[in-house]
Amino acid sequence: MNAPIDVSLFARNAKPLTSYRPYWAKRLGTAPFLPMSRAEMDALGWDSCDVIIVTGDAYVDHPSFGMAVIGRVLEAQGFRVGIIAQPDWQSAEPFKALGKPNLFWGVTAGNMDSMINRYTADRKIRSDDAYTPGDAGGKRPDRAAIVYSQRCREAYKDVPIVLGGIEGSLRRIAHYDYWSDKVRRSVVVDSKCDLLLYGNAERALVEVAHRLAAREPIERITDVRGTAFVRRPGDPSAEGWFEIDSSEVDQPGPVDAHINPYQTTSEQAQSAGQSCAKDEAAQAPATQGASIQPLNFVPNPALQGKAKRPPRDRSVIRLPSYEQVKSDAVLYAHANRVLHVEANPGNARALVQAHGEGATARDVWINPPPIPLTTAEMDHVFDLPYARSPHPAYADAQGRHDGETKIPAWEMIRFSVNIMRGCFGGCTFCSITEHEGRIIQSRSQASILKEVEEIRDKVEGFTGVISDLGGPTANMYRLGCASPEIEAACRKPSCVYPGICQNLTTDHGPLVRIYRRARALPGIKKILIGSGLRYDLAIKSPEYVKELVQHHVGGYLKIAPEHTETGPLSKMMKPGIGSYDRFKQMFEKYSEEAGKKQFLIPYFIAAHPGTSDEDMMNLALWLKKNGFRADQVQTFYPSPMATATAMYHSGLNPLKGIHRDERGERVDIVRGEKRRRLHKAFLRYHDPNNWPLLREALKAMGRADLIGNGKHHLIPTFQPLTDGGYQSARRKNSTPTARAPAAAPAPRKGQMLTQHTGLPPRAGIGAARRPKPR
Repeated sequence: MNAPIDVSLFARNAKPLTSYRPYWAKRLGTAPFLPMSRAEMDALGWDSCDVIIVTGDAYVDHPSFGMAVIGRVLEAQGFRVGIIAQPDWQSAEPFKALGKPNLFWGVTAGNMDSMINRYTADRKIRSDDAYTPGDAGGKRPDRAAIVYSQRCREAYKDVPIVLGGIEGSLRRIAHYDYWSDKVRRSVVVDSKCDLLLYGNAERALVEVAHRLAAREPIERITDVRGTAFVRRPGDPSAEGWFEIDSSEVDQPGPVDAHINPYQTTSEQAQSAGQSCAKDEAAQAPATQGASIQPLNFVPNPALQGKAKRPPRDRSVIRLPSYEQVKSDAVLYAHANRVLHVEANPGNARALVQAHGEGATARDVWINPPPIPLTTAEMDHVFDLPYARSPHPAYADAQGRHDGETKIPAWEMIRFSVNIMRGCFGGCTFCSITEHEGRIIQSRSQASILKEVEEIRDKVEGFTGVISDLGGPTANMYRLGCASPEIEAACRKPSCVYPGICQNLTTDHGPLVRIYRRARALPGIKKILIGSGLRYDLAIKSPEYVKELVQHHVGGYLKIAPEHTETGPLSKMMKPGIGSYDRFKQMFEKYSEEAGKKQFLIPYFIAAHPGTSDEDMMNLALWLKKNGFRADQVQTFYPSPMATATAMYHSGLNPLKGIHRDERGERVDIVRGEKRRRLHKAFLRYHDPNNWPLLREALKAMGRADLIGNGKHHLIPTFQPLTDGGYQSARRKNSTPTARAPAAAPAPRKGQMLTQHTGLPPRAGIGAARRPKPR
């Protein structure tokens, strides 16, 4: 089966990125790096910048870093773009380093939400930051999008502020904030930005930049898809829109009894304790002269409603206000559900949410999602002249970036290639769909192979191994709906849950061909796949699994079952563990055929909404039965705007609809440090530090039979002397102890240690030493 047609129905309504007339500064040429200082601007012959991007990440000129993509896209349109990376936010002075931007500020917190970047799932401050030279923490403020916007306004108050990035994208409406444990206002209101661009914003950004360059006031730019802004009540620019009120949860009304078709009119009246006026009129004397009423025919209300239904492109849905969702968790869950339903760019309607009352009242207006990029546009974005390196300002004395100034996030993607965007998996705990959308946007084979060759020829330190050909997922390249018409009309949150949609193409042929062509290039020794694999899709294509296992696995392959039990899996929208078992069989079969000893590294989540203590116990039993010992445990992290976060805050399941009565499905929420620690302890059942907690819990659950010294027991009865330390696969995630821990024993046959970094166990940082070959 051929791959789906390239987002044609969407592209018809979008102006191509390359169709704009370049801005006059195009004549100044391309910068080797976007300037970060006035000296660099002088070297380029610039007297000023048209756009200045302020970012919470170190500047790496690579297409995996948002500031580089946005900067190079604007540069290709002819604009002069400067970068202010990780400025000191204590005053506005560092924000004046490049002078006053001619058009606008571009503000982003970076590739990660600043709160997730700084705090663990237990709200503890991290000591590291992978997007900072030297992995140093504390180089960006909490809620960086708000702080940076405020400082930009202080620096040059009359310059428009355009906010973007994932932090702004996930906070575009009133949202539950895990760190303050309350509902916060839209970031549009708190940051006082002039315009928010959410999602992958190249299309919106290019249009906004050209309109501002044409001297159009930013307050008039209200018709661009993928944008959010503030409107005051009564704003004339909102005229002509049809408002649909969805500010309350529907209440069930009285249900009328069905009429018995075999009863006469008089019998129906008698059953209701009434008399029939028709019979009374017949029995009355004719001299009374009862008047005869003519029949009046009216249009069918159902048909009339369809005829007058407002067009979607002029319809706006009013969500419950910030004040309502702040005080009513049911309405919060309802607003979250509406936002996710209105997420398909083919049929989504605009959303509006009121903030404030009286003189401070204003509406946050959210236009429909951006039109996905075509393959040609994706190629244009990724083929721009990236230096594929951190800015020289971060280099050490030898001019290198692999010493004390190393940027871990750059090292992670240094030899990798992003081949697609988007994800139709719809996992409720993940933010990819909310940011990038469900429509897969793929690059061409020629563009991908060109980037592989550029890495081979230009990137210092390349040894012939490409670390990844992937994206949000490893194997959704060129997958999508078989019918563009159905795709544009679909409102399902996932294409693969509860089962793979019959309209979804699962042909991995184009991906297999890319793998084969890439590894056949001269100078390429191996192509590894580092992105997370969607194994329920992979098993639909045995050819792909064989190609992957026999040529593109470096001994370990990471996949994410997330859990084994139906309860939490249904709240995650993840497939059952049976799909994992089928993939594991294929993985082992093809590994054996190739004569390779390879292992799967499964990811699991503790404390996800809908997870009971018994669910975690059963997962621990499954782990022990299969010989898995998780070195690094990931606990559910309520990120802004995710569906699972709405479950966490409201205790309701938005996937099943929101109701105030017994029809609303209640969700078991894992709150409190003690219960979250218990769920993590079940994942690390093998750690003696967790045994006292697990013994207490198993006894309370009536499962003391799992405590013993046999193979079928989960934990032993004895308690060795422990120091309370935790040796993690990431050294900075470890808990320091008073004394060095004893060397861990080598894994016995049939047992393996897992690391969520996807790397093989290494000596010296908490993982057991691998036995030497004999």
